[in-house]
Amino acid sequence: MTSIAALYRGRESLPLRTRALFTFGAVAALHAAAVVLLLAGNTGAAAPQALSWGLVLTAYLAGVKHSYDWDHLAAIDNSTRKFVAQQQDPVSVGFAFSLGHSSVVTLAGVLVIAGASAVGGLMQDGTAGNLVLGLIGSGVSGLFLLAMGLFNGSAFARSAAAVRRSRNGAAIDPRDLEPQGLVARILARPLARVRRPRNIYVIGFLFGLGFDTATTIGLLMMTTAASLGGVHPLALLALPLAFAAAMTLCDSVNGMAMMRMYRSALGDPRRRLGFNAAVTGISAISALFIAGITLAGFFHAAFSLDDPVTGWLSSIDLGEAGLLLVALLLAVWGGAALASRQPRNN
Repeated sequence: MTSIAALYRGRESLPLRTRALFTFGAVAALHAAAVVLLLAGNTGAAAPQALSWGLVLTAYLAGVKHSYDWDHLAAIDNSTRKFVAQQQDPVSVGFAFSLGHSSVVTLAGVLVIAGASAVGGLMQDGTAGNLVLGLIGSGVSGLFLLAMGLFNGSAFARSAAAVRRSRNGAAIDPRDLEPQGLVARILARPLARVRRPRNIYVIGFLFGLGFDTATTIGLLMMTTAASLGGVHPLALLALPLAFAAAMTLCDSVNGMAMMRMYRSALGDPRRRLGFNAAVTGISAISALFIAGITLAGFFHAAFSLDDPVTGWLSSIDLGEAGLLLVALLLAVWGGAALASRQPRNN
């Protein structure tokens, strides 16, 4: 245990660029593994190669789409905001979350290929296993996003107050970027175990237990159909790996972009404080919004509610909404970049 802890401390002492290269090196390794399995499965295969290549490409695009679900973005953005506020450089938040999430998909894909009939039961709506896993996934994700939303909402309130004071000529205190007060103290214990980006792996894994997205279920159904169509098992293993490779790539880019957004507020606090407050507010509101949707779905399923409110909330598709969140964050970032080019008024 001591040597493992020393290894982690050594990694965190590496330069930011080096750790970023390690992260994207791991993403590249997932891509390479998917390609190698696909090539190996197509060597001397009886099934047409075009079928397996097409399936892997479809799985890859499904991973790209899944990475822009609003719950992914909210979890990664709010976790990154927390670590930056604690003076960390969280280069691997997106990768860790995505790797945990895709681990569930990969494990399920392996079980499908191995012929485990139980996985089909877990995927089928209405079964006890599907309900239990769905409740675990939605319960954990809803509570985590609720905690992160409240935590960063506290930081937004302090940043917004600092913006108002700075307009009156008050000095900028670096602590204005950190969550403080009653909410932060209440959430200190629940979030105490989320100390490093690597801890987000477990959160991502638990998020993925629900099998609650069309892309995930579609991938597993596609794996099942391809196995019946005579595609080689090695080529089948490339499907969940391609899904994981695409999702880790997009989530890693998202996490690093958000880290850069938040870190930019530390370089010139007076100029960037409003930008930091805006992005923090968007992240906090998005987390609370998704937490409300997820927990509504949790109670709707757990207690078999038939009211129109929880029924409607549980049916919301987070995929297209995630693209709107990306566009909003990019618009804020672009506005801040344009504002930073304007001459400073003395």
